[in-house]
Amino acid sequence: MKQAKVGLRLRRFRDEQGLTQAALAAALGISTSYVNQMESNQRPITGPVLLRLAEVFDVDVQRFSTAESERLAAQMRDALADTAHAEQISPHETRELAESAPELARYVVDLHRRYRHALERNAAMSVELDTGAAPTAYEEVRDLFYAKRNYVAELDEAAERTAAEAGLEQADLVGGLTRLLERRHRTTVADLDPAEQERTKRRFEPEGRVLRLSTLLTEGQRAFQLATHLALAEHSDAIDALVAAADLSGGEARALARIGLANYFAGALILPYGAFARAAEELRYDIDLLQHRFRVGYETVAHRLSTLQRPGRRGVPFFFVRVDRAGNISKRQSATDFHFSRVGGSCPLWNVYEAFAHPGEIRTQLAQMPDGRAYLWVARTVTSRYGGFGTPAKTFAIGLGCDLHHANRLVYADGLDLANPAALTPIGPGCKVCDRTGCPQRAFPAIGRPLDVTDHRSGFTPYPSSGRLSP
Repeated sequence: MKQAKVGLRLRRFRDEQGLTQAALAAALGISTSYVNQMESNQRPITGPVLLRLAEVFDVDVQRFSTAESERLAAQMRDALADTAHAEQISPHETRELAESAPELARYVVDLHRRYRHALERNAAMSVELDTGAAPTAYEEVRDLFYAKRNYVAELDEAAERTAAEAGLEQADLVGGLTRLLERRHRTTVADLDPAEQERTKRRFEPEGRVLRLSTLLTEGQRAFQLATHLALAEHSDAIDALVAAADLSGGEARALARIGLANYFAGALILPYGAFARAAEELRYDIDLLQHRFRVGYETVAHRLSTLQRPGRRGVPFFFVRVDRAGNISKRQSATDFHFSRVGGSCPLWNVYEAFAHPGEIRTQLAQMPDGRAYLWVARTVTSRYGGFGTPAKTFAIGLGCDLHHANRLVYADGLDLANPAALTPIGPGCKVCDRTGCPQRAFPAIGRPLDVTDHRSGFTPYPSSGRLSP
């Protein structure tokens, strides 16, 4: 972990705990003057101090890493790339603002998001196609989960209690959940009418208390839909409280957040934290073996792995992403820090896109971002089709990544040369905001660098720059 200016973050953490500098120093076994120097950015926070913080307060040490500042700085550069000010503000200035005033930096990023949404709405209205607020709503809900490090304690713990109290068994999740809904909520589970099977997964009829499911769902999918309905039936108050606390901008965002939180509960119910976390460590995070043991799909397992961040019992902090062939990221949730640009697309060297050329195979990649952080990425395609011959299929690539220092806990690291820098594929956050020079895949010139344009020379690298902005 990089040594960085963490004074503001450390001071904010101390205030949250209600501690004086002397009390924090005593808890960590260091001097009060040392705490004062760290909070004043006169001394960096060291590895032993971070370990002591984690031990005493059960805090995720990533909170004091450079990752959050780097992510904020990248988001600000992403926003600036969309304005006329991109070349007037250096990377050093954006990093300084992200480190010294993170709340102000988040405000700038939020302003840009609202600006982009206003432009999109204006363009839509000009052609009489009002697209509504869905893009912003999805981004708000994604940011809600990001702020919680993709772990929602209230729902996760409630789901585990429910699974234990109801005696749910992996071999009969559908039967167990069906009986639970009947016993607790007098709800009957039945099949949808044939005319609805291919377009509807779940529909609840309140007047008759009938929950209808499509027969095209797999057993794992049926269990997930039953668990989602149970979340809305039993934990609506807790979900509403979480939505209210998130301070979302409108009704659509709040509705999406309710569905997202209900889905979170469902995943935690069919894959209870304790049992699943133990199995993940035992099987070294082998997704195929976890699929077989818990009888659910690849995407469900991969997504649940990205949520194992319970204090005192954390799993590997993963970044989860789902993309389509066109490069659209339809899901992006994280227990760690990883940034891809909203301006200029994602990196074509990322192995999540390579997965489409090898359908059904797990592809691994050791990758490094321009800031030097290295990752292990695992990617595989998943395909689903609801209906018979001729019905369209949906194919996505599912990516799961973690910081390289966690890689030895994963079976996917076996045989990889984790200590060899040459084994790392250089990837970036998107061409417009990527600092890399000499990349043959570059699709756009880098913002903030003048182009080296001459009619006397032609090179192999697109958009060559005549220099690098000073840090």
